This record gives sequence, C-alpha cells and structure tokens, in this order.
Amino acid sequence: MATALTIGTFFYVANRMQARPNRIQTAVETAYVAMRDNIAGGNMDKRMAAKWFPFIAALFLFIWFSNMIGYLPLPTNTEHKVDVFGLEIPSFALYAATANLSVPLVLTLVVWVAYHVEGFRAKGFIGFFRGLVPPGVQGPAKFPIFVIELISDFVRVVSLSVRLFANILAGHLLILFMGGGLVVLLNLGFAGSLVLGLVTAPLAVAFFLFEVGLVATLQAFIFSTLTAIYLGGAVSDEH
Repeated sequence: MATALTIGTFFYVANRMQARPNRIQTAVETAYVAMRDNIAGGNMDKRMAAKWFPFIAALFLFIWFSNMIGYLPLPTNTEHKVDVFGLEIPSFALYAATANLSVPLVLTLVVWVAYHVEGFRAKGFIGFFRGLVPPGVQGPAKFPIFVIELISDFVRVVSLSVRLFANILAGHLLILFMGGGLVVLLNLGFAGSLVLGLVTAPLAVAFFLFEVGLVATLQAFIFSTLTAIYLGGAVSDEH
C-alpha cells in the first residue's frame, strides 16, 4: 500500500502541474522545495543533490505513507480472526510496516550500500577508507581512530534502522497500552475497568494524535536527512 501510494503520488503530482497553482499544488511545491533544498541540497553538492533527489523524495514518501498507514485500523491481526459468513477474516488492528524491523533494515542496507558505492567512485576504495581518519591526525593515533571510525560506519546500519523501528513500535505500544491494554492486564472488573478507562482513553487519543501529527513525519524526515548526509559525506573532501 505504501509503495502504491508513493508511486501514485508522483504520477498524480507530475500530471497536474499548472501555471497558476491551486492549494494542493502549493502544498506539493512546498514539500518539494523542502525535500530538494533542505534535505538533499542542504547536505550534498548540486550534482549529487540532482542525482539523488528522486531517491531521497521516494524514501521520504514511502516511510511517511508506511507510518501513516500504521495508524489506520486495518484487518491485519491474523492471530485473532472473525467469522464472516464462513470466511475467517483477520480482525482489525494497528500495524505499520516500519514497526517491523525487517523493513527499516532493508531500507538502511540500500542506503549503506549506495553511499559506499558513491564514495568508492569518487575517491577509490583505498581513498575512501583513508578519508575515515580526520585530517591532522598523525603517528600511532591513526590506527585506533581508523578502527573507531570503521566501527561507527557499520553501526550506522543499526542506528538508522533501529531509530525508525523503535520510535514507530513504541508509539503503537503506547496507544495499545492506554487504549485498553492496561485495563486487560490489571483485570479490575467492570467498575474498576470503567474508571481506569475514563482516565486512559483520553491519553490514548492524545498519544494517537501526537504520533500522527508529529512522529510519523519526523521519522521520515530524519531517515531521509541522514541518508542525504551519508551520501554527501561519502564524496566530500573533508570526509
């Protein structure tokens, strides 16, 4: 669904550009400028930004749609099914693809391979890894710093993927916990559950609005921005 919405958005926008923009086109152009100038252009030179902007934009939209879909109740709970005229239909639940570690991990691996390929093309294999040591470091200090920088390069795979995965998963768990999970765990009976529900239900709504209004977009922005930073740093002279 996120892939279809991402591709559909690109085609919809591309085929409906007007000389006098309407409100939708104004919003689209604002998002376009933000992704082109702030995310891609702010972290890469003009040549790299022009080359990688379509990827950065697609990455941002795919993650954003995946996050937003995760806050829509959909028939995704295959463990608890509902019998509808003899058909076992999965019950409704909140599920985001980005809350499954495999999806952010694959996106991260694509980014990790991409910026290494760019770095190798720009500086050569040896030159790329030589650039891990900051300028001015002399003598025996070069080796331990090189090892630390090399480890940090591999740790990016963990940090980039887990950041997205953990934030979306934590948001869903908070909504689930306040939306009924706490009542079930405490097993307070009808009266106690009703009183507790009156307290936790507004919190569940507040967490839901916070996740939809801020976290979903913020995590897409952070992931795509870090991607642009890694791509730009791989080819820059000061890398």
